[in-house]
Amino acid sequence: MSGPLAGLKVVDLSRILAGPWAGQVLADFGAEVIKIESLQGDDTRKWGPPWIDGSDDAAYFSCANRGKRSLCIDFRTEAGQKLIRQLIGDADVVIENYKVGGLKKYNLDYQSVKILNPEIVYCSITGFGQTGPKAKQAGYDAMIQASGGLMSITGPRDDESDAGPQKVGVAVADLMTGMYAVAAIQAALIEREKSGEGQYIDLALLDTQVAWLANQSANYLVGGVVPQREGTAHPNICPYQAFPATDGYFMLAVGNDKQFALLCQQLGQSQWSSDERFSTNPSRVKHRLQLVPMIAEITSTKPMAEWLQELSVVGVPVGPINTLDQVFEDEQIKHREMVLAQERSDGVLIKTVANPVKFSRTPLSYDRAPPAAGEDSETLLKEMGLSDAEIAKLRSAGVVN
Repeated sequence: MSGPLAGLKVVDLSRILAGPWAGQVLADFGAEVIKIESLQGDDTRKWGPPWIDGSDDAAYFSCANRGKRSLCIDFRTEAGQKLIRQLIGDADVVIENYKVGGLKKYNLDYQSVKILNPEIVYCSITGFGQTGPKAKQAGYDAMIQASGGLMSITGPRDDESDAGPQKVGVAVADLMTGMYAVAAIQAALIEREKSGEGQYIDLALLDTQVAWLANQSANYLVGGVVPQREGTAHPNICPYQAFPATDGYFMLAVGNDKQFALLCQQLGQSQWSSDERFSTNPSRVKHRLQLVPMIAEITSTKPMAEWLQELSVVGVPVGPINTLDQVFEDEQIKHREMVLAQERSDGVLIKTVANPVKFSRTPLSYDRAPPAAGEDSETLLKEMGLSDAEIAKLRSAGVVN
């Protein structure tokens, strides 16, 4: 392991996306991450198609489990629980996303683990947190996007379409919770250096979703007006949305008055930048229903490529609305080496998207492809001191595979 977290041991008991995403980031940063799976494997291994060529695993699994070693254990059994407690005994971090109290009956909850390892940093991820009237309810990303307010501000305006609220195209509530988990875990590890003690992290998808509403929640808390769906437009900036060309749409992101003046020049309408309705951003936001159609009428007269060239040259922020095939063909994405091709121990080749972080001295660790279910079970059990005979006995009893 070469990353900045080399030497850190993480036991990842989590499934699906939020917890595994956190574990993958820690693995990319150099931590040893041991993924504990049921004998059937993580649920997302079957969330296909598409399937990874030469494998029974869905592509979904590969997006959040790079860099880990897989150990399949039935911890409903006493022997399985004993094995996991042995792993946790010298670990630094545990990540889990079971229902509130779900691990207590297996003596794998924080209070039980803390006795075994007082320095452990134990991160629990649930839909609604460990406390409150909804604590025991299951929480999935789509329902969290809905109940956490995101869908109410995502989708076309009511006067533009009857499509209604829409969720984001990826599970952003899960992903953001995973990223908050990474930050919280590292903060707890830094604090442990001072106190010598671990601690418990209670992280909820709903809390996270509300937390990252950012300017939208600030707009409501300060202004008292409930934000509405704006399509591709920005509630605080104008013009900042998709505009039509003769052959599609492109994104215009004018962030200040100088950029607006440059835009006006390129549109052949320099007088707009001195018009009191449009001269400042607050006035443009106020008069957006007048301004936006005026801009769209002009942009719809030329191909997208011409607008991208003409506007970017003078410093107006503008970009294409790419499909994923176009994203991965983008010269900048290729230059930044954002696609990884890794070979699993059984020879299966798996492509994943690289971690976007670039460290100057401690390069990221890409030593392991997303593992097959139980790929590392035997190796890990032997590292724990078990003999071939003991491993065979556990297998025959259905404790490991």
